[in-house]
Amino acid sequence: MVANSHQKASASNDVSVSQLYACAGKDPCAGSSNSRSVGGPLARELQGKPVVVDIYASWCSACKNIEPTMSQLKQKYQGQALFIVFDVSDKAKVSQSEARARQLGLGDFFAQNKSQTGSITIVNPEDGEILSQDRNNSNLSDYTSVLDNAISQR
Repeated sequence: MVANSHQKASASNDVSVSQLYACAGKDPCAGSSNSRSVGGPLARELQGKPVVVDIYASWCSACKNIEPTMSQLKQKYQGQALFIVFDVSDKAKVSQSEARARQLGLGDFFAQNKSQTGSITIVNPEDGEILSQDRNNSNLSDYTSVLDNAISQR
């Protein structure tokens, strides 16, 4: 499956390349998009449905921008996809999210992406393949096309 990568920033924000592109300068994202992975299969409790990972912070304007889209996705795919929110609003929440990420098989992914607030990543739990990774993208159809495809292949 070819991975979608819709990484955008709002036109009013002046952002650096490393802020805009979660994978800028990082080896885990190098190579073909088909080889992008969170590091392997996810925890047993996440198996059977695509996993949507949201890196969130209460102070993040991109998070607020995509919140209505995430709410729509959660309603539309209730029971068909699993939604994980890693809150990085403060040090205590980062520590809690880091521990949870390790339990779920997302420890390496969290370590590499915890600074990428406003990012939504859709993962195949069976092998850890990143199906889509978006930043500050409120376009519902970008997510639904990936989720519909992942669900139809189960």
